[in-house]
Amino acid sequence: MIWNVPNILTVLRIALIPVFVGIFYLPNDKASLATIPAHWVNVTVAAVFALAAFTDWLDGFLARKFNQTSNFGAFLDPVADKLMVAAALIVLVEFERVGAVIALIIIGREIAISALREWMAGLGEAGSVAVAQIGKIKTVVQMLAIELLLYWDNIGGFNTKLVGRILIILAAFLTLLSMAYYLKAAWPAIKKSTH
Repeated sequence: MIWNVPNILTVLRIALIPVFVGIFYLPNDKASLATIPAHWVNVTVAAVFALAAFTDWLDGFLARKFNQTSNFGAFLDPVADKLMVAAALIVLVEFERVGAVIALIIIGREIAISALREWMAGLGEAGSVAVAQIGKIKTVVQMLAIELLLYWDNIGGFNTKLVGRILIILAAFLTLLSMAYYLKAAWPAIKKSTH
């Protein structure tokens, strides 16, 4: 494994997953007589998730800028992203901030498209399912929705719960749309390989 800054940031992102999940399970003023305010838990979890999301952008930026891309980084970066999103969604389902169907759509798509990309790479057709604009838009909407749903508390007159729930539904729709896009792009190679 190559220990460059982008790969270290990716490993850090994976290490932050148990941190933000664990913070949710600290005893808080809604769950016990302990004095950790629930708002503090929400703020801290949202901040840790935001830091993890920032490292996702930063590791890609640094890898391209300083030509520090590696096969290990190309493998680990998307794995870290999917683990982070899946962990956040599972916690949000447990705390009844996201519906299970929405989480299944998003997590299921990530698994399906990862498998499709792996299969297409084996056929020498990886370029046909490279990340497209629709996938990037889906990711931005999804990350913003998760961030708002983790934060949960209103910010002044801004209703984070309502906006977060609208955005996560939009993210699920974009998830299905992007999956259809990638399947359509891969279809000629799929058809050819099954004949």
